[in-house]
Amino acid sequence: MNRMFLASVLLAASAGAFAQQAAQPAAPQAPLGFFVTSTGLGKGADLGGLAGADAHCQKLAASVGAGNRSWRAYLSTQASGGQPAVNARDRIGKGPWANAKGAIIANSVAHLHGDTVELGQLGSNLHRTTALTEKGTPIKGVGETPNEHDIITGTKPDGTAYTDAADHTCRNYTSSGEGSVRVGHSDRTNRGATGGNVSWNSTHDSRGCSQENLVSTGGAGYFYCFAAD
Repeated sequence: MNRMFLASVLLAASAGAFAQQAAQPAAPQAPLGFFVTSTGLGKGADLGGLAGADAHCQKLAASVGAGNRSWRAYLSTQASGGQPAVNARDRIGKGPWANAKGAIIANSVAHLHGDTVELGQLGSNLHRTTALTEKGTPIKGVGETPNEHDIITGTKPDGTAYTDAADHTCRNYTSSGEGSVRVGHSDRTNRGATGGNVSWNSTHDSRGCSQENLVSTGGAGYFYCFAAD
């Protein structure tokens, strides 16, 4: 009888502990801190400059309840008209940044860009299945129709601005005509003339600055947005 009583007590205690554990709330999901724009501005690489691009990031973030954060477009500009260059990596805060599903894209600016040998080997978590829009939807990449993996950045692989005489930013995102803009591949996949470069932020230059030019090389005028607060 004593053994049966003891067994029932132990069983009840075990059931109570399990129920208590099950009742504990799940860890909260990391807040949205990174996304690829679900829409461009419809004018190719003319984004209205950095101010226009930042405003678009803020608008899209607000549409999914994340407008309380300070959003910045991941874009570099080139020195022009007496204005100094701006580095994309200097605009986006310190991290960490999570996508719409709560997955951490990178813990820091250095992690995002692989600033050290160790971080370069580790690599960021930005790739085909994590480069999501603010709505949590993936960007169409190689093998899908249409391929839209060309993401406007205007930047070198380390997140800094170009310093040569060529236009890598479609006149600092104010031109939808002449010029070219540097793009990265959100799916980290490549094929064709650009060889094996699978950089998320600096893969190749576009054919031009118009919407048609961007589409012709596998883009749609999208860009990356980061919460900088």
